[in-house]
Amino acid sequence: MLRGSPEKLTPDLLAPLAGNRVEAPARFLPALGAAFDRLTPWERMIWTLQAAPQPAGIPRAMTVRRLERTDADAVRVLGTDASWLSAGWGGPRGLAASGHAWAAVDRTARIQAVACTYFRGTHYGDVAVHTASGRTRHHLALARVNALGVDIGARGHLPSWNCSVHNRASRLLAWNAGFRLVRQYVHYAVGSRWGAGAASARKAPSPVGRSRSPGKGKPETLMCGQRSPHWS
Repeated sequence: MLRGSPEKLTPDLLAPLAGNRVEAPARFLPALGAAFDRLTPWERMIWTLQAAPQPAGIPRAMTVRRLERTDADAVRVLGTDASWLSAGWGGPRGLAASGHAWAAVDRTARIQAVACTYFRGTHYGDVAVHTASGRTRHHLALARVNALGVDIGARGHLPSWNCSVHNRASRLLAWNAGFRLVRQYVHYAVGSRWGAGAASARKAPSPVGRSRSPGKGKPETLMCGQRSPHWS
């Protein structure tokens, strides 16, 4: 996240952001364009739980419950399609033992769908969802999100949801689970840093030191890196 004034940002200061996603107002685009060889905009939506969720019926053979340590192998069986979900918790074992994941489990103990807290902050718990192939029309996702939402609320946090503007399925699931839109924003997938020759040819301004001190001159730049999935 970039905020403040972009005037003194240089490619060297922005270099650690290479290969990441950056949320920034339009005034930062010239500085980002001078630092990286690619800027791909991605329109996003932020929702929070504000309404009662729709009830979700699930097949009799399924049980919606919190994951436990003994479910680590079942999480691993979900494969690479779901690996992003557990990566922030240190892998399948960490997610299973976290206490922040709910799953729809069949009679063979196989996970058919899972929802977990992906980002955990002081006030919010951001929800992430994965459904096994062939199970997307069985209301399993809604059942898990509803259970996870209750759990996040019981911890004193507000459930939140983040998705692409163009992801209709995610928007519909969020709405049915009681989430309502708070705001839209654009973040940018940035590429590699320009070569040293290209960067110097652009004559970027000199580096800046620190963020703003209260009451002293105009604000400078605040740079925030990627959040840990369980930051507090």
